[in-house]
Amino acid sequence: MLLPRIKGPRDLDRLSQEELDRLAAEIRSFLVDAVSKTGGHLGPNLGVVELTIALHRVFESPKDKVLFDTGHQAYVHKLLTGRQDFGGLRTKGGLSGYPSRAESEHDVIENSHASTVLGWADGIAKANEVLGRDDHHVAAVIGDGALTGGMAWEALNNIAAAKDRPLVIVVNDNERSYGPTIGGLANHLATLRTTDGYERFLARGKDLLERTPVVGKPLYETLHGAKKGLKDFIAPQGMFEDLGLKYIGPIDGHDIEALESALTRAKRFSGPVIVHCLTQKGRGYEPAVQDEADRFHAVGVIHPDTGLPVTTDAASWTSVFADEMVKLGKERKDIVAITAAMLQPVGLKKFADAYPDRIFDVGIAEQHGATSAAGLATGGAHPVFAVYATFLNRAFDQVLMDVALHKCGVTFVLDRAGVTGTDGASHNGMWDMSILQVVPGLRLAAPRDAEQLRAQLNEAVLVKDAPTVVRFSKGVVGPAVPAVGRIGGMDVLRAPGAEVTRPDVLLVSVGALAPMCLEIADLLDKQGISTTVVDPRWVKPVDEALAPLADRHRVVVTVEDNSRAGGVGSAVAQALRDAGVDVPLRDFGIPQRFLDHATRKEVMAEIGLTAPDIARQVTGLVAKLDGRYDSEPAAAVD
Repeated sequence: MLLPRIKGPRDLDRLSQEELDRLAAEIRSFLVDAVSKTGGHLGPNLGVVELTIALHRVFESPKDKVLFDTGHQAYVHKLLTGRQDFGGLRTKGGLSGYPSRAESEHDVIENSHASTVLGWADGIAKANEVLGRDDHHVAAVIGDGALTGGMAWEALNNIAAAKDRPLVIVVNDNERSYGPTIGGLANHLATLRTTDGYERFLARGKDLLERTPVVGKPLYETLHGAKKGLKDFIAPQGMFEDLGLKYIGPIDGHDIEALESALTRAKRFSGPVIVHCLTQKGRGYEPAVQDEADRFHAVGVIHPDTGLPVTTDAASWTSVFADEMVKLGKERKDIVAITAAMLQPVGLKKFADAYPDRIFDVGIAEQHGATSAAGLATGGAHPVFAVYATFLNRAFDQVLMDVALHKCGVTFVLDRAGVTGTDGASHNGMWDMSILQVVPGLRLAAPRDAEQLRAQLNEAVLVKDAPTVVRFSKGVVGPAVPAVGRIGGMDVLRAPGAEVTRPDVLLVSVGALAPMCLEIADLLDKQGISTTVVDPRWVKPVDEALAPLADRHRVVVTVEDNSRAGGVGSAVAQALRDAGVDVPLRDFGIPQRFLDHATRKEVMAEIGLTAPDIARQVTGLVAKLDGRYDSEPAAAVD
């Protein structure tokens, strides 16, 4: 076995070409075996095995900086930099599913949001120039899907302006982000991919030239790096060179020797170079190659031989949304859907199949997607833009200035809201209810169960003069949580007996945390503490009935799966102040820090967002109000 002998990138230097090919095969077997047990990003990593080997043979990490966009294609990089214990991949205490500075000096950027790597590369290359580090190089690997993002082109514009600043951009062209890459750039890359005249021309001459003594190989290298005239005559890659970027390719991304040759030439060049590599997502694993949806982009625990899930999950939040969107599309011809290169993950595949003329995939371009949605609304449609909660952060200015300012009826559906866990800090949807609080006129719903998701999505698309947001969690949707009453627009989930004239606690439950809040109420009841539990349903704006209801309680407690800073608890506190209601309030939510990868349950326990933890603190607060805080300890809550 070769893989166990690779403790760092320089261990690759002593391997022969035949051994490198064997290593690539070993890595693929390792990935299928390891990721099938833990889940993770399998398809993207199977596609970059040879490319990553070549990168680490040509560049000298960590002196040279090798960067990945996005970081989910860095598993092979981890293996080649001494991290081969994948048993705890994406679990607490195990390897992160993305590059991690805490893990290795070879990891530069913890990059799990797309289209940012070229900005990083531009900055690092500038720093090398300013500090006189002539022997330092930067290689940025960007998937062709990430090139659909506007940030990538902003960076390219700046990179191209410095024609004498070395920087190697490796375009990993596998025709896909999650699904097939779309748009004008994708069409251009497809033209390069299918116009193979240049490479065929060189291939025909390669054998002859390499058999020519002394001058053969240098002449081949010269032809392979030929200037624009010859290349444009054979293949139309002029777009990149018109930007001022030297272009090498297309290169077979599974030919280590060809990759090393291209990367070496790019490294020697004294300015920015694009190396265009053709790879196959899911390479070497037939179940992934046969998966037309996303080539096993991300998988749960699967059987390694068949690729089939080991267990079948119950209905997810995403699937409930998916079915309701199809129903809405049938009822209303003005309903259209938008996705940012994530048709399948956000649940819009069924809608796309049913109404192919009413689905718009904008690529990894959330900013454009939001403004395009404003245009669609202005034109008379009602767009539903489904996106992961963490990715809406990228489009905040457009939500504020294009959608809200212009009073456009656009519905944003935020999947994976709150603590998501295994993908780590960047993927927790813990900021949406904070950043959206400042948007005038915006209305935000947090459904607690499947029935409420359907109802609130229907309510959201009726709004024509303001943005609406519906946010829900990752994973399996919980059991139905019925209401026992209604106060204003709020559902009452639990009420004290009629004999209680002034209940102790008003517990404001946000979204999917309703079952936990009912558990908190049960624990408080065992301590003799009476509790009213309400679900506001629409958490922005704060319901007008909440302040008078709070005034009839001794304590207000809010529980949300969002950052405490500026979240629902803060909005409720401000509403009570504005109404002149002077009742103690305690807000529970996610602390203001980045959270390490672990399961959702483990993260929630770590941050104290569990029923026993909250009940214990509320018990202490009520005891303090009773004057029992110093004289006798509050009863323990199990």
